[in-house]
Amino acid sequence: MSSSRRVVNVGLIGCGEVAQTVHIPTLNHFNEYYRITYLCDTSEQALKQCESKVCGSARPKLTKNAVELCSSPDVDVVFVINANEDHMPHTVFALQHDKIAFVEKLMAMNHRDVELILDAERKSKGTVMVGYMRRYATAFIDAVKEIGTFPHRFSDYSHEDARELADSNADWYNQGLKEDLDIPVTEQSKTMWSLLGSLGSHDLSVMREALGMPKSVLGCSIDAETPFWNVLFQYPGFACSYESGINEVPRFDAHLEVYSRTKQITVQYDTPFIKGLPITMTIRENIDGGLQERIVRKTYEDSYTLEYKELYALVTEGTPVKTSVEDAAQDLKIFQMIMIAGQSQM
Repeated sequence: MSSSRRVVNVGLIGCGEVAQTVHIPTLNHFNEYYRITYLCDTSEQALKQCESKVCGSARPKLTKNAVELCSSPDVDVVFVINANEDHMPHTVFALQHDKIAFVEKLMAMNHRDVELILDAERKSKGTVMVGYMRRYATAFIDAVKEIGTFPHRFSDYSHEDARELADSNADWYNQGLKEDLDIPVTEQSKTMWSLLGSLGSHDLSVMREALGMPKSVLGCSIDAETPFWNVLFQYPGFACSYESGINEVPRFDAHLEVYSRTKQITVQYDTPFIKGLPITMTIRENIDGGLQERIVRKTYEDSYTLEYKELYALVTEGTPVKTSVEDAAQDLKIFQMIMIAGQSQM
């Protein structure tokens, strides 16, 4: 390890599946860059489980209090990787203590929370990076240039913690659906809103960077009970078809395809829960009247690893990141377009 390289201290808020299977293993792999110094969760068992996964002789401190972690001088970066409903308050806590906040998507699902985070960021010496890892994949970045532009579960949560989460959950839906869109809060609308904030936040962020913001929704079919959905977006001069859903076939299929008259570009993603699986770009094009097909795989570094390199540059050099608060707020606008277009189906 270079003696001059700064090691960044990380505090993790949230010790669930993603922390156990993705973030802690990747941070362990990056021990020349990062050190996990603090863990926070309302579950004692989850804390102990994640503590056991942290490599190194120095053991992280454990707490159930997010403010304690955010205010600690032993923390440079706060990873906000807990329930979506808690992303806003814990990101704000980090910013109030002048920390860098790395918040997993989905950052926010209503205008109020976006504005609260923006206001806290303006007043802070810290800043926010949103964890859209697919957009840091080398294959995706190359494709944009071509285009032209199973873990442990725990149940030892107190009734008080469960009640607090339920209250936050209700407020989350009420603000996002009723207050922002005047859409009734029903089981179907809540399910669809959650699906857009989970799978949708991955997909639509990639679509935005590759193609830009859509002008409108031409039509959609959404069924929260299936759950599968299709949306047709209008862009200047072309349309984009977006489809997503969940079934019980044990495979992971996520891709972006862009067609022109003489070229087709496909970015194929694999599951992020198995480290090191390749993300590829396939180019099919007309060369002198014939078909030429190329599969490009520049690196076996996964998108989380590449994302962490950008985060390290942000912390140590102040290098701006593309997945900012303002950037993430654009996804909320697309979710709202879909919900308004499909309101009669819920």
